[in-house]
Amino acid sequence: MTAHKRLGILTSGGDAPGLRAAIRALARTAMNRYGMEVIGIEYGYRGLIENKYHTVTEQELSGILARGGTILGASREKPFKDRGWRTSDGSGAVDCIKNYKDLRLDCLAVLGGNGSQTTANMLVNEALKHHRDSKTIDNDIVHNDMSFGFHTALDIATDAIDRLHTTAASHNRIMVIEIMGHKAGWLCALRRYCRRKRCHYHPGNSLSG
Repeated sequence: MTAHKRLGILTSGGDAPGLRAAIRALARTAMNRYGMEVIGIEYGYRGLIENKYHTVTEQELSGILARGGTILGASREKPFKDRGWRTSDGSGAVDCIKNYKDLRLDCLAVLGGNGSQTTANMLVNEALKHHRDSKTIDNDIVHNDMSFGFHTALDIATDAIDRLHTTAASHNRIMVIEIMGHKAGWLCALRRYCRRKRCHYHPGNSLSG
C-alpha cells in the first residue's frame, strides 16, 4: 500500500486578511483531491524548530472563513539569523531541516511575506521542497502580481481616510496620513489612484501631487 504524501502548512510573520481561507483551500485540496495528509505547523517557523504540529482535520477547517487571523498561529522567528548555523548545535535552521525530514514532509506550504519567503528559499537550498503563498498587505513579493491581504488592506485604508474628510473640512485642517506598506508604497500609491488625492509620498519617489 502506497503511503500518503504529507503536506506541511505554516503561517509566518504578521497576520493578514485571507489567511484562514488560504489554509482551508490548501488543506482541503490536498486532502480531498490528492489524498494527502496535512500537517499544521504551529506558530510559524518556531513550530518547525520546536517540532510543534498537529494533523489538520476537516472538522478543524469547518466554519473558519468568517473570522480573522490564522488557526495555526504565527511568529516572526527567523531560523537563519545565526550566520554560523551550519556549525551551531543550537541553530534554528538545523532544527527546521531535521524536523522537516523527521515529519516525512513531501512539501512545506509557507504562507508569509517577504522575510518568510526568503527563509523558505534558504530551506530550498538545503534540498527541502516548499510551496509559496504570498501573504502580505505590502504586496512586495518578487515575481508576484498580487499578494492576498493587500486588497482588503487597501479597501480598509480607503474607507478610513474617506471618513476623515468631514473632520478635516469641519476644522479647516490639512491632514497628513501615514499608511503601512513597508518599503514598497503600493498601498499609498493605489490609495491615491482610487480616490485621486491631491498629494502623496511613498518610498522611492519625491513628493508628488
